[in-house]
Amino acid sequence: MNTIPSSSGHFQSAKASARTGPDQDQPQGDAAKRRFPAGERALVLGGGGATGNAWVIGVIAGLLEAGLDVTEADLIIGTSAGSTAAVQVTTADPAKLLADILTAAPGSPTSPGGSGRGPVPVRSATNHLERTGAIIAAAADAADLRRRLGAAALAMDATSHGPSQSQWRATVAARLPSQHWPERAVLIPAVDARTGEPVVFDRNSGVDVVDAVAASCSSGFPYSIGDGSYIDGGYRSNAENADLAAGCARVLVLSPFGGRSRTPVEWGMHLATQVDALRARGSRVETIFPDSSVEHMFGANAIDLSLRPPAAQAGYDQGRVLAGLLTDFWR
Repeated sequence: MNTIPSSSGHFQSAKASARTGPDQDQPQGDAAKRRFPAGERALVLGGGGATGNAWVIGVIAGLLEAGLDVTEADLIIGTSAGSTAAVQVTTADPAKLLADILTAAPGSPTSPGGSGRGPVPVRSATNHLERTGAIIAAAADAADLRRRLGAAALAMDATSHGPSQSQWRATVAARLPSQHWPERAVLIPAVDARTGEPVVFDRNSGVDVVDAVAASCSSGFPYSIGDGSYIDGGYRSNAENADLAAGCARVLVLSPFGGRSRTPVEWGMHLATQVDALRARGSRVETIFPDSSVEHMFGANAIDLSLRPPAAQAGYDQGRVLAGLLTDFWR
């Protein structure tokens, strides 16, 4: 399917056993470095803060309502807020998740989903964008950027009075319908804060799913797992990490940020670059972006909890419309 609406922006063809006990001292390896059976279909859920999480759940619920269950993918990749969504939609009914968002009290910090360490003023989000923007400008390449972001996060953690590790873990746990890894194959990216090396967690990594999601959603603060510290999975490659779907015949990407990246194109971190690489290896790829009429709900507004219900509704409406267009591709 090669139709690319130029104005709507809502759809593009871009051609261990589970652990539920105490954390180990160190994860048992990066899932991306193991030979992983990619399977036929991959679902990629990008990061996008509280509103992005709501939009992703809305899209999946809308697709399901219209008869297309994309949670049956052989592989699901969830980054940052998308990691929360990946666990949510594989351990609970997407329709129920959507209903919970739509009926949550306005601005409720306990409403399902989200990203970052709880409700944050828009000014803080703007400051975060400015701070990371300066780091991006100073970096030489993607690897240097990850090292700089990790060092900055560790330094900020040492001097700030943000939520404690236990508080953040409890917040993330409350968002997840289950404290167990999903039975379906799920990959959750993060970045080692001390080395800048990319890390991908799965059920065989020896890491509780709550910790994997907490690390991938950590935003500007490092999250400790055993002896390691990790920062947001969106810093691994981009908000989607679609490259992890290499080897899958069909790849569906839900990108709340519309595939945008703040890094130079030549660094290879843009979604379009990764989609091109997937296509070059034989994958068929479809992407869903938020409709242009709701783009204001993302970016600096992505942590505004009051926007979660309309973001979820917008996603649901898109999903219902796009299900027919995607049926032949997905099935």
